[in-house]
Amino acid sequence: LCRGGLAERLCQLQNRERSAISFWRHQCLSDDKIPSDKSGVLIVKILEIFEECTIQVAICQQLEQSSAMLSHEDAVINAEEPILKVLFTRETAAHLKSRPQDVIHIYPPWQKLLLQNADVPVIMNTHFSQKVLLSEHSEARERTYGLTKMLIRKNIISLAQTFRLDDFDDKLHQESSDNQVPCAPQTHKNSDSKQRPSALSAVNDSLLEMVESQGAVGWREVQVRVIIQRVYCLPAREGYRSHTRGNQPLCATPVANSRPPNVRLCLLVQDAYGMFSEVQLQSLSSTDDIEQYCRRWEGKSCCLAGMKILQRTTRGRALGLFSLIDSLWPPVVPVKVPGQSQDSEMMTTNIPPPSFCYILTVQSGEIHVEVDEEEQISNLYQPPAVHGLKEILRMDGCNERCSFWAQVLYQRLQSKHSVPIDQREMLLFVTDSTLQNVVHGIPRVVAVSVTASCVLSMEIKEALSADSRLVFFKDALWGNGRIICVERTVLLLQKPLLCSAAGADLSELTGPVRLDELDSTTQANSICALRGTVVGVNESTAFSWPTCNRCGNGKLELCPQDRELLYCNQCSEVVTTPVLKMQLEVFLSCPSLFESTVKVKVWHEISMALFVLLTLLLFLQTYEVQSVLGKEVGLLNCYVHSVTSHPNCVVLEEIVLL
Repeated sequence: LCRGGLAERLCQLQNRERSAISFWRHQCLSDDKIPSDKSGVLIVKILEIFEECTIQVAICQQLEQSSAMLSHEDAVINAEEPILKVLFTRETAAHLKSRPQDVIHIYPPWQKLLLQNADVPVIMNTHFSQKVLLSEHSEARERTYGLTKMLIRKNIISLAQTFRLDDFDDKLHQESSDNQVPCAPQTHKNSDSKQRPSALSAVNDSLLEMVESQGAVGWREVQVRVIIQRVYCLPAREGYRSHTRGNQPLCATPVANSRPPNVRLCLLVQDAYGMFSEVQLQSLSSTDDIEQYCRRWEGKSCCLAGMKILQRTTRGRALGLFSLIDSLWPPVVPVKVPGQSQDSEMMTTNIPPPSFCYILTVQSGEIHVEVDEEEQISNLYQPPAVHGLKEILRMDGCNERCSFWAQVLYQRLQSKHSVPIDQREMLLFVTDSTLQNVVHGIPRVVAVSVTASCVLSMEIKEALSADSRLVFFKDALWGNGRIICVERTVLLLQKPLLCSAAGADLSELTGPVRLDELDSTTQANSICALRGTVVGVNESTAFSWPTCNRCGNGKLELCPQDRELLYCNQCSEVVTTPVLKMQLEVFLSCPSLFESTVKVKVWHEISMALFVLLTLLLFLQTYEVQSVLGKEVGLLNCYVHSVTSHPNCVVLEEIVLL
């Protein structure tokens, strides 16, 4: 909004009005009594209620102070007392839960409007209204009615009737029972599986309207229908225990005196106006549940109730969230525009992307989210657009979300010893058919950085530690020549049921994987193939050590019972057949790098090309180093630790691909 403009001033006025109303209601509840000051108070008794243009209209009879002190049943309707038409906004009506025969006190500043050619005055600006319960019998009656549903007649007024057109259809404004909506919650038994929380109240379709009308405290009597665009996990900040059964609504209650779970299930939802919101639900007992939630919920509509605002964030504060929102913008189908005619040609063009987003969270002990899993996929849903890696590497944008299907060849945990293992960044080296078929100019293998904020399921971790797997990377971040898995990125072993390939080549690899050979364009923190001639050996760094053949533990001890055997503390068992691992630094001369020295750390028992050479050097110690020099080596798969130009040196480490 322009600073000092009319829109900003109106917004400030509306905020002050909402604050004044909330404060007044809170004061009435705290005092637990009717305000004593009766000057200017309008006292009415409701005779009839109906709804028109989202406004609740109550036909009332004005009462004097003496008759107002009587109970509902004792108050006699006097024909001489004036009849009024009182207008209540939707928020005020939801607060009052009025019924016929209720007595309402309307406090200033209410206004009376006298219409031409109308005998009944209209009372407006009724925000400061309070229902009066004058006896114990009335309170018992109110508690009974509060558990039942009352249908309110809804008058549908057509635009033709409003503008007095001659050809309007009489059927548009007839009052039918199908257009009646509930104004109070309806009780339902748990055994009634067909009963839905939508019976609690009328369902809205605007997130922004719900936030503005309900405030930050929480949504009590209202719901909003949205579309689930994405399902993902975020690191949990609070401990919540979840209760989910099939299609039943999700509930979450805080866990007392328990260890907080690791991750929280989150939804990125969008309403009919294109507004986005992130809903943080309960913590998951297992990260493996994320894949089933993605398959079951994405693209489906759901009703949100019992939410509260955790934060209002903007583009500058949450770049990661808005990069995901930008990937879903503009909408694929027309969306509603507040205050404009719903012309389909003007609803998807020239609409700016959202500049703010509300982070919603659940309120404990209430119904929060109901997903209709049997419903068809919404037209507003945008499935992930899958691209080939070659196409992604040619993108010009920065901080763009991308999804791809790739073969993981090698994984490596970044060696920052000051950082805990579960908080270290991991590199996944991946490829696909679009890269393997490249002749020149684009690498055959790319590194994908997986940050600690990206939640990986145990299924993904176990699969990557076992062998090479095809993995679907959903909503990864591309920018500055890197692919990064950050918050809200999801890794799956199965491709989603709905995804847009956009003409990309997604065929699986059929032949052996080829790596780029080491040359002048090779960068640090990449993998390559190496061939060359041995020109030197660093004997001072050569060593070997035994490891456990079961868990790989390299810190074995002598067995207390038998000093000739080794013992593993992690397995708590004797190691009878230890695996011997070795390390040696070898200097090579490579034809692709004439003026550079290539140092290769050959270690473990994995080297087939240098295995015999290592064995003789490290253990027999009778092999002359001079006889090793000049030996041809290749092709070795290596990880590039560093590349320096002064002096020209490349440090590599031999690796084994998955």
